[in-house]
Amino acid sequence: MSLSTVIVNARKAHTASVIFIHGLGDSGYGWKPVAEMLSPSLPHVKFVLPNAPEQPVTLNGGFRMPSWYDIKSLNKIANDEDESGMNASMIKINQVIRAELDKGIPAERIVLGGFSQGGAMTLYTGLQTEYRLGGLVVLSGYLPLRERLLSRATDASKRIPIFQGHGQIDEVVLYQYGQMTQEALKKSGYNVEFNSYDYMGHSSCNEEIDDLKDFLEKAIPENSPASA
Repeated sequence: MSLSTVIVNARKAHTASVIFIHGLGDSGYGWKPVAEMLSPSLPHVKFVLPNAPEQPVTLNGGFRMPSWYDIKSLNKIANDEDESGMNASMIKINQVIRAELDKGIPAERIVLGGFSQGGAMTLYTGLQTEYRLGGLVVLSGYLPLRERLLSRATDASKRIPIFQGHGQIDEVVLYQYGQMTQEALKKSGYNVEFNSYDYMGHSSCNEEIDDLKDFLEKAIPENSPASA
């Protein structure tokens, strides 16, 4: 079953797409205001905000909520991770990417991004992709499955620029996990732009959104040979 999505349409001719994956317990509507904030500066971009299916989450006492995979603990992020859940979500996220390709948007004009659990899914999907996407965006996220995921990374993914943003006082996905993610990615040959924010917790801020806008304007510019 394909994912439902929240859409913020391009204001001009649609020549690029940003697919943004929300975090645990959220929905695409949670990031719609950010997409609408970015849209005037990126009028050629359509924002696609998928909604996660509901499932029990061990971390939250087994309650059902929107989630891309089960999370058992955030204290030992690299241990006992729900790989089968990640694989199931990756298949669905790839369907969203393929839908944009089928609309005539080239892979290099598609940016995949996400927040927290959505950031983890961005890396899980983006590092294994067969497509040379325009960029990956990881906000307050982390690298799941660490060495196992890096061992499966495709050659195409090594050419994708990565924007990473993390708050220094993040109380959910600790800042050190963001730093470890950046270090592991750079060691594996990825081009990572790491941005830290002094007074930001597990959230976003205007400074981060401004930095993200600058990254997107470079990764999928309005006046590009691909969109001419």
